[in-house]
Amino acid sequence: MKFLRQYPILVIILLLVLTAVACQIGGSEPPAAEINQETIVQEAVATVQAQLSQPSTTSQPIVETNLPAATNDLEASLISIYQRVNPAVVHIRIFTGSEDFNIPLGTGSGFLYDADGHIVTNNHVVTDGDRFEVVFDNGTRAEAVVVGTDVDSDLAVIKVDSLPEGVTPVVLGDSSAVQVGEFVAAIGNPFDETGSMSVGIVSGLGRTLLSQRVTEDGGRYSLPQVIQTDAAINPGNSGGPLLNMQGEVIGVNSAILTETGVNSGVGYTIPVNAVKRVVPALINNGHYVYPYIGIRMLTLDITLQEELGLSQTSGAYVTDVSPDTPADEAGLIGVEGPGGDLITAINGQPVTTSDDLISYLVFETVVGQKVNLTVVRDGQEIILPLTLGERP
Repeated sequence: MKFLRQYPILVIILLLVLTAVACQIGGSEPPAAEINQETIVQEAVATVQAQLSQPSTTSQPIVETNLPAATNDLEASLISIYQRVNPAVVHIRIFTGSEDFNIPLGTGSGFLYDADGHIVTNNHVVTDGDRFEVVFDNGTRAEAVVVGTDVDSDLAVIKVDSLPEGVTPVVLGDSSAVQVGEFVAAIGNPFDETGSMSVGIVSGLGRTLLSQRVTEDGGRYSLPQVIQTDAAINPGNSGGPLLNMQGEVIGVNSAILTETGVNSGVGYTIPVNAVKRVVPALINNGHYVYPYIGIRMLTLDITLQEELGLSQTSGAYVTDVSPDTPADEAGLIGVEGPGGDLITAINGQPVTTSDDLISYLVFETVVGQKVNLTVVRDGQEIILPLTLGERP
């Protein structure tokens, strides 16, 4: 049957040959010469076999029907991911008030980070709470205490004293390997619907999230390398994991872009590489210290480039240098000086936008490290050494 489906024309030719032979043998007029039916059939079969040995020229590839369907593979992967990871995803209930009178504030999500009972969630999930109750997938409930928080990355760690039997920590992936278009799954507790999974793709990379903390001079820090996804993220999903198709955590679901308060197809996830840097410090010290330069900067467009008389738009343009900071000590100049410096590289790594500089500082450096800034000043390229301080 497979032969008939793949080569119908050759089969028809073979049947016509056999029919012609039969007609000549059974006709009323005797043949001019004796016809050997077996020879003709053998030649026809040989012709078909020769055609089979030639590469196919058809524009439509032959699909083997016994191969597994792609949708079945995806379904199997998602089912496996959910079964493996969901037991480590918790429902966090937040209360305020005294021990005798607890007022529920809301709920969020989190995931088990290690076998010691540390759970990663969002800072904004726990920031206003006085008491926290963790509910595991099997219904087990436990009191949790806050171990550490970091408002600038919107990460927090809480801890329970004991874990249900068989619950194991999640596996952390690598957010630098994430690509736009790859399938992802979010697990959390939207609208108190515990253990909910939603599926989507990575819709964008390199986004930034502004900190909820306002600095003394009115500015805000930002977290770089944020992942954008269209997987449904709604109130209650905050703090839950975003997973790749290997079941590894690639981010912590944190925010949505919405005008209605519910999912609009644009969700933001804190990259797991930030978790790897921040969370150990939250567990050990209760807080995380970021490297700090002490400047304000912006990314140029063509209009600003022309107004400032610069030769390029690529780089981080220094608009202000705070006094008594590493930038001030290194001699960086803002627009209040004789023109602002344009930072084009740090330690040899190109800086095309201000986000590039922030990303390198957050993910590649530590406090006290010496870095070399490549700066364009008055049309000349210079190298400025700078020792990183602590972000205030």
